[in-house]
Order: sequence, then C-alpha cells, then structure tokens
Amino acid sequence: MRDPAGPQALENTYKYRIYLSSYKKMLFYERFLECGRAEVCSGKGCNCMYIKIARNVIFCLLFLLSGGIMSAQTRPDALDEYRRGNYERAVEICKSEIAVNSRNMDSYVVICWSLIRLARYQEALRYAGAGRNVSRYDPRIIEILGEISYYEGRNTEALQYFQEYVNLTPEGQRIDTVYYFIGEIYIRMGRYHHADIALSTAVHYQPGNAAWWTRLAYAQENAGEWQQAVTAYERALNLNSQLSDARRGLERARQALRSR
Repeated sequence: MRDPAGPQALENTYKYRIYLSSYKKMLFYERFLECGRAEVCSGKGCNCMYIKIARNVIFCLLFLLSGGIMSAQTRPDALDEYRRGNYERAVEICKSEIAVNSRNMDSYVVICWSLIRLARYQEALRYAGAGRNVSRYDPRIIEILGEISYYEGRNTEALQYFQEYVNLTPEGQRIDTVYYFIGEIYIRMGRYHHADIALSTAVHYQPGNAAWWTRLAYAQENAGEWQQAVTAYERALNLNSQLSDARRGLERARQALRSR
C-alpha cells in the first residue's frame, strides 16, 4: 500500500508550513502597526508588549546618550583652560590624559604650550620630546621645539625648527607666529634685511598686531629703510597709540629722513 505521506505529500506539507509561517509574520506586522497607531489596545492576541519593549529600549538609549553628553560637558578641557590663561590647571589635565593614553598628541601639544607660558622650558622640552617620539613630523611639536630653543637663546637651533615647520606646513595654524619668531631671531643676529622679510610676512598674516608692526619698523630702521620704518611705526600707532617704543622709533626714523 502506498504511503500517504510520500515525497509529494511531504513537500506540500513543508510548503504549507512555510506559507503558514509567512502568513503569521504578516499578521504580526499588521497587528504591530495597528498597535502603534492605536491610542488604546487590549486583548489577549495583542502584541503591544513589543511596542512597550521598543519604547523601553529607546528610553534607555536616550538615557545613555544624555549621560554621555553630560559626561563630555563635565570632562575637564585642557585647551579651554589654556585659552583662559589657567596654565597650571591645563598642565594637570594633560598629565592625567597622558597617563591614560600616552599617544594623545593633543595632550602633548597643550601641555607644552602651557609650560612655555609658565617659562618651564626644560619640562616643556621633555614633553615635546615624548610627543615627537609618538609623531615624528607633527608640525605643532616642531614649532614648540622652536619656541623652546628661542626662549633659551639657542638661535640657530630655533631657526632650524621654524624653517622645518614652514617646509612642512606653509599655511599652518601658527605660521604667523613662526615668521614673527624668525624675524626676532634675525634681529638678534643683526641680519635686519632678513628680519624685515620675516616680520613683513608675519604682519601679512596678522595685520592687526601693533607690537609686530613696531618690531618690523625697528628692523627696517636698522636696515636703513627710513621711509618704510616711518610707515610701519605709523601703522603700529594707528593700531595702538599707547606704544611708547613706536612713538620713539617714529621720531628717530623721521629725524633720520630729515638728516639725509
């Protein structure tokens, strides 16, 4: 006798189960959407518990997200402290950050800036060296090494670092400051024409800096460029009429022009 549950029957049964399963899923999704639209839903066959679960999950995610935002807002910011002039606090924060992540370049940069403002040059040099071991060609660290060398009177070494910075990032964030330091180094060396070029570039990037215009005028005055010096001193005084160095320099430059 032929088995009623033969291959064809089994295949039909299998297809029927797939169809039934798909049909139940379709009914579930339709019911789910109906529950989502309804204000009140009741009955044993209702799947509102899934909506409640979904709402609970969303609530938990929002709670965790808000907690993360609050944590980010309350986390101490070393750069913000540096900009406020709280250099000691910035140093403390950076040290804590470096203890957690010794490859955090931003922490090395901010701690070095802060230590330079505190005139703790040797300590800044140690952190700059550590930062350079992490990222050999980070231009911020190279500029920092130039500043440290400048303040410690190592003019040739400072000039090399600043020139390396210019080569690496000709339009870098601190390019104006780098050209200012280059100009000051050339003034120290008595190379006033070179100082004129460097400081002219510095005020090109930062035309509102009265002190830099005064130093440019001083370099031009010592280079024998009297008329240019007069113009630069006048520009400095237009920006800040209280600059005594600019007033005295302007008188010297005008006197030199009259004596020619």
